[in-house]
Amino acid sequence: MKKFKSGFVTIIGRPNVGKSTLMNHLIGQKIAITSNKAQTTRNRIQTVYTSEEGQIVFLDTPGINRAKNKLGEYMLNAAENTLKEVDVILWLVEPVTFIGGGERYIIEKLKQVATPVILVINKVDTVTEQAVFQAITTYKEVCDFKEIVPVSALRDRNTDELIRTIFSCLEEGPQYYDPDTITDQPERAIAAEIIREKALRCLDQEVPHGIAVMIDRMKDRENGRIVDMDATIVCERASHKGIIIGKQGSMLKRIGTQARQDIERLLDTKVNLKLWVKVKKDWRDSEFLLKNYGYQNTDY
Repeated sequence: MKKFKSGFVTIIGRPNVGKSTLMNHLIGQKIAITSNKAQTTRNRIQTVYTSEEGQIVFLDTPGINRAKNKLGEYMLNAAENTLKEVDVILWLVEPVTFIGGGERYIIEKLKQVATPVILVINKVDTVTEQAVFQAITTYKEVCDFKEIVPVSALRDRNTDELIRTIFSCLEEGPQYYDPDTITDQPERAIAAEIIREKALRCLDQEVPHGIAVMIDRMKDRENGRIVDMDATIVCERASHKGIIIGKQGSMLKRIGTQARQDIERLLDTKVNLKLWVKVKKDWRDSEFLLKNYGYQNTDY
């Protein structure tokens, strides 16, 4: 009888290298939000891949970057605290030969742990094979890797090979989750993140980093066919509130329409979504407000 393998795998990397996109493709469903802006992922998100061979519990972490405020410190801790407690580390990089300060910071962190590291060179669809080979050669010189796997998370290229490589690094183990489980995230948390994703995609560059989303109410109607949902977008400045609402409410409506469509797919039912906007000055530096909005520094 074939051995059932299992283990915990963290996905790390600088902001915006495609960690959430990769994780969504590996498990076959959108759980983590994505955008082309840094700091899209704020919490450590746990998802589950199960096959006949075994079970992989993925941890998608915030991008490892130097902290600028208490939210940044929380995000950095969430990412770095996973390194010592998982079975395998996936380090996502882009196919380049220049190793910048952000990557060197990660290299120093990886040298402090004994966990096997698989280097995943992402976005190979954007460069030539020669460029990918040069990137592999460059990274081999600065860190010891268990394996190196080139992929395109966006195009879903070579992700099957990555799954095979992960299983080759795992030991025989238990099934931690039911085979149908895809994430440990409650539906309210995923819905809040979906709304934040749409805001990230719709808003100007300076506004998104200063927003949080809270689900105030989520209730099934008696007929069970519609879910009523009220959510609040929190921002740091009154000027940002005006931008989020937009002329005659146009921006808020756009965010709400896009979010509602994704939330309906998530819940597999019609959703009546109402959005509100509140100003909480400098909430990213308030420990009290960070805890209120779901960002808590806990020992993982």
